[in-house]
Amino acid sequence: MPTITTADGVNIFYKDWGSGQPIVFSHGWPLSADDWDAQMTFFLRHGYRVIAHDRRGHGRSDQPGTGNDMDHWVADLAALTEYLNLRHAVHIGHSTGGGEVARYVARYQERVAKAVLVASLTPNMYRTENNPAGQPPEWFEAIRAGVLGNRAEFFRFVPENPFYGYNLDGAKPSEAVIANWWRQGMAGGALAHYATVDSWLEDYTEDLKKITVPVLVMHGEADQVVPFASSVPRAVDLLKNGSLKTYPGYPHGMLTTHADVLNPALLSFIRS
Repeated sequence: MPTITTADGVNIFYKDWGSGQPIVFSHGWPLSADDWDAQMTFFLRHGYRVIAHDRRGHGRSDQPGTGNDMDHWVADLAALTEYLNLRHAVHIGHSTGGGEVARYVARYQERVAKAVLVASLTPNMYRTENNPAGQPPEWFEAIRAGVLGNRAEFFRFVPENPFYGYNLDGAKPSEAVIANWWRQGMAGGALAHYATVDSWLEDYTEDLKKITVPVLVMHGEADQVVPFASSVPRAVDLLKNGSLKTYPGYPHGMLTTHADVLNPALLSFIRS
């Protein structure tokens, strides 16, 4: 099982398939590199080198008691890209992984060709006077309570309802998709999953302002986790070279539910 060891002694699992221009994927909460299966196999077939890692505390990576925060996650990603000597890479981040990608690109732009933020929490997702469409304080506390309570039960509720939009009229839930989300989530550590909420309360405005490479922002208009109006318009405005693709009716987990639509759109942006 391929791993690297970070400066603070944490083993990070990663997948590295193929050759060609590298595409690096950063997953969302509380998942793992496996959540990118549909994208990694798609881009591998189109001649790209595809890399995805399990964030510390998630999946097959170590579950340390410290360092479960965005700055450590970005440092871990930087250690991986340096170890693999990745240059001219495309970085794609989903949800929490979008924050990871934004901060990584802001700090290590010389290694990056382009970036994509999919259903990303950037620039921020909490409700304030300046961001009235953000999530209220009790939403974040409900996540924390769910992780501290019956995590196995809570990790069924999330994919059965808001994550994939299966609670919306006309939706057709997939038990296999729900079970795969649960499998990935339960493989990770409760401490990291609880601590991740702090990263959702951060503001990534300054990170976005520093980015000069082309960035595609993709968001579903029916996203119940990171509300469209909370982040998307402001993110594009903050980016120096940002573009936007929106998807009416698509949920937070649209990379899974609508991979047949999003994968070609990602390919078009990367090739452009």
